[in-house]
Amino acid sequence: MRLNELRLLILAAIAEEPLHGYAVAEEIKVLSNGHYTPRPGALYHAVDKLVDARLVELDREEAVDGRVRRYYRLTRAGRETLTAEAERRAATAAAALGRIGHINPAT
Repeated sequence: MRLNELRLLILAAIAEEPLHGYAVAEEIKVLSNGHYTPRPGALYHAVDKLVDARLVELDREEAVDGRVRRYYRLTRAGRETLTAEAERRAATAAAALGRIGHINPAT
C-alpha cells in the first residue's frame, strides 16, 4: 500500500504505543510541527483503510464518559511499511536538497 501523508503520519503516531483517535490526531500535530491537523472524518477513514490493509489493528476498547474509545497499534506489516516509506521519503528529500546545494544531513 502506498501511503499518503495522513496514513504515514497515523502509522508514525502509533509506532511507539497504541493510541485512540483523538490522541492520534494530537500526535499528528506534533509530528508535523503543527502543519497538519486532520479532520476527524478523514482520520477515521484513513484508520479504517489501514486496518483493512492489515497495517493497523485494534489494540483495545474502553468506555470513557459513555463513549467507546478505540486504541490502535501497528502490526508487523505496518511497522515494515512505515520504515520503508520513511526511508524512501528521506532519500527523496536528500536528493532534492542535494539538487539545490544543501548538504545531505545523513552523511
